[in-house]
Amino acid sequence: MTPGARVAAAIHVLDEILAGTPAEKALTGWARRARYAGAKDRAAVRDHVFDALRCRRSYAALGGAGTGRGLMIGATRAAGERPEALFTGSGYAPAALTPAEAAAGTPPRQTGARWDLPDWLVPVFRRCLGAEAEATALALRARAPVMLRANLGKCTPADAVDALAEDGVVARTHAIAPTALRVEAGARRVAGSRAYRAGLVELQDGSSQAAMAALPVPEGGRVLDYCAGGGGKVLALAARASAAWFAHDAAPQRMADLPARAARAGVEVRVLAPGESPSQAPFDLVLCDVPCSGSGTWRRTPDAKWRLTPEDLEALMRRQDAILDAAAPLVAPAGRLAYATCSVLAEENIDRVTAFCSRAPGWRIADSRTWPVSDAGDGFFLAILSRKDGL
Repeated sequence: MTPGARVAAAIHVLDEILAGTPAEKALTGWARRARYAGAKDRAAVRDHVFDALRCRRSYAALGGAGTGRGLMIGATRAAGERPEALFTGSGYAPAALTPAEAAAGTPPRQTGARWDLPDWLVPVFRRCLGAEAEATALALRARAPVMLRANLGKCTPADAVDALAEDGVVARTHAIAPTALRVEAGARRVAGSRAYRAGLVELQDGSSQAAMAALPVPEGGRVLDYCAGGGGKVLALAARASAAWFAHDAAPQRMADLPARAARAGVEVRVLAPGESPSQAPFDLVLCDVPCSGSGTWRRTPDAKWRLTPEDLEALMRRQDAILDAAAPLVAPAGRLAYATCSVLAEENIDRVTAFCSRAPGWRIADSRTWPVSDAGDGFFLAILSRKDGL
């Protein structure tokens, strides 16, 4: 595909997304129809689409329209290039710019457009993040780093770096976590590498790794990942200590790959069916990595930024409260309840654990920490709760 053809494909996919199709579904549908597109073409179109979604409002301002075509015109201008060079109408390139399109487009002026946020989120960011609000919003406009976790149960981080290099993946250790590796080149080779297939590394964000490293894991204890999803966090914890590991999720299908991943990592995780957790309690540590807005991860899922509504946020907060209320009775008297989100919003973070302690006065916040959106990690929050009469 020519550069112009890739832009035309991105315009088509963006229009589907803007009409309501989830980004991954729209991209997968295009790839299935475009059998002629090679791996590099598919990667380039994906990059165009995700860059445009991250910067949707500013690109719309620069391009003069909020359509897929307007976003790609704006993306070209944002890159310091002339749209006329790509929008030629020849071959499979997008049609040439009309006089109106050539004259349209201005730098983004409103705060929401400059920060690439929905307007309703601007005051939320300011209230939650204070002086860091603008920097956080702008950081979410960039591509996220590719981070790996070295499996300490099988290798050292240095060993993992060497093993990845055998397959052309260049990675460096990073100070955000003892296990963190940042991929500098060859990211698309990771899944096929020996290091990945042998369980030496797992894909995991740096902030998530740092949070798991901060959790108290009792040697020989019982640990439940209550909102396990794919199981990345329980696997990270299991690499640190010898304990009995359990995983639960309200949607069990999310854990379908966990047994295979655990076997590759060299650990055993018991997957619990819905409603089974109380019969296996008590646990020394219960981790609740709750469903949230994902605002700290919007570099990776930029369409979620534009779908979130105030009503959605309220519903998420109610769900987060319900999860804490359900998980707390599963904790042993001297155990710990951990609450985590990949959100930068206080409403989903410290406000939720504070509200829980108000409802359950026997509990207290033993520790809490936030990780900002950075060159090695997403925005992340962790709180560790204990009973007031616990040890």
